Amino acid sequence: MAAFWLVKQEPTTYSWSDLERDGETEWDGVHNALALRHLRGMAVGDLALFYHSGSERACVGILRIVRGPRPDPNDRRGSWTVRVRPVRRLARPISLTELRADPAFAQFDLVRISRLSVMPVSADRWKRLMERETAPSSEPPRLREGSPGRVRATGRRRPGSGARRTR
Repeated sequence: MAAFWLVKQEPTTYSWSDLERDGETEWDGVHNALALRHLRGMAVGDLALFYHSGSERACVGILRIVRGPRPDPNDRRGSWTVRVRPVRRLARPISLTELRADPAFAQFDLVRISRLSVMPVSADRWKRLMERETAPSSEPPRLREGSPGRVRATGRRRPGSGARRTR
């Protein structure tokens, strides 16, 4: 049975739309010891929520691990990488505010350890997240990715960005 994960990325660096456009990418740039341990625990076929961090703070899509963990040959700090492919965009973003309001997520790493960029999601929490996707949101609309003023001009990846574009 596949495991479930959540991976975080700043959408101005690499967004869900970038992953859809690219078709697949290397998920890299992770340096936190606990996040690296989680990344090394991923396996082909596992599913992960793509979470936009920064000002958006919402789960926006589902991706699949298509190549398991390997040391990142481009990172002298000893990071690892997995290859991912988009499965589908969520019907609506599921915000961190919404998850914090749900007692079922009180002990979820996304709520407890906000800086962690890769984390496991239990099967029960995954199911609850998928149920929330189709429930109406009680939040006001937020700025969406691709809004004016939110695009990096250089197109270069920042160190520790979490994902890189395939070339």
